[in-house]
Amino acid sequence: MKALVRPEELKSHLTSFAVLDARFRLGDPRAGAKLYSQGHLPGAQYVNLDTDLSGAKTGKNGRHPLPTRAALVALFTKLGIGADTPVVCYDDADHAGAARAWMLLRWMGHANSFVLDGGLKAWKDLGFPVEMGAGKPRTPAPFPERSPLVELVNRDAISGAQLIDVRSPERYRGELEPLDAQAGHIPGAENLFYQKVLGSDGRFLKGDDLEAILPAGTPTYYCGSGVTAAVLALASVVANRPAAVYAGSWSEYSADPQAPVAKGEKP
Repeated sequence: MKALVRPEELKSHLTSFAVLDARFRLGDPRAGAKLYSQGHLPGAQYVNLDTDLSGAKTGKNGRHPLPTRAALVALFTKLGIGADTPVVCYDDADHAGAARAWMLLRWMGHANSFVLDGGLKAWKDLGFPVEMGAGKPRTPAPFPERSPLVELVNRDAISGAQLIDVRSPERYRGELEPLDAQAGHIPGAENLFYQKVLGSDGRFLKGDDLEAILPAGTPTYYCGSGVTAAVLALASVVANRPAAVYAGSWSEYSADPQAPVAKGEKP
């Protein structure tokens, strides 16, 4: 299934797309909007990870809990995404913000959604134009809620699942934990750092190279808060592989002081 768009493809059809700029910096909720104002794809609209692409936090449901489906209907309607509107999401780093936006669109059943392969850097490297300041909003369009096209699961569903932790090896092993309540990983989980599906040019690996990285079976990916795990969900769609994402991820799991925690490498 096609889920990535090359900059050259997007440039030729840019006006047909709703373009979402999903840049973010952990620890600075205002950084993405500032970066957007300093230069963005023509016609792009900014979406904030904390306020648009996440729901309300309770202290027990993770750092970036899923928004309600009703909230996403309202957001995508405001952004002018109709039933058949093609949407492309991008960021400027490792596709995490873009993949999160894409994942939520797919969760709402919007098949016509894509990620810009290589992000803003790939766009700029080809000399394509950017706009400064606030973008012009699209005319609102009714967004229909449809059946999910990606599998997002809660904590109850991870028991017995093939778990893949996509955080850095150091965080997986519990050697450091800069963000969440406990260090370590969910017992039984294996580690696959999410950036391994990207090449040195910042674009997704292709063909056999991507196939060789992805685990066999039907994995459930998790990360710190359900953001970088979306990169592996995207890679799985690109490779036509089944996969799920534990949306609450480690930040939700580790908030429970009674939850069993493992450290070190998997035996």
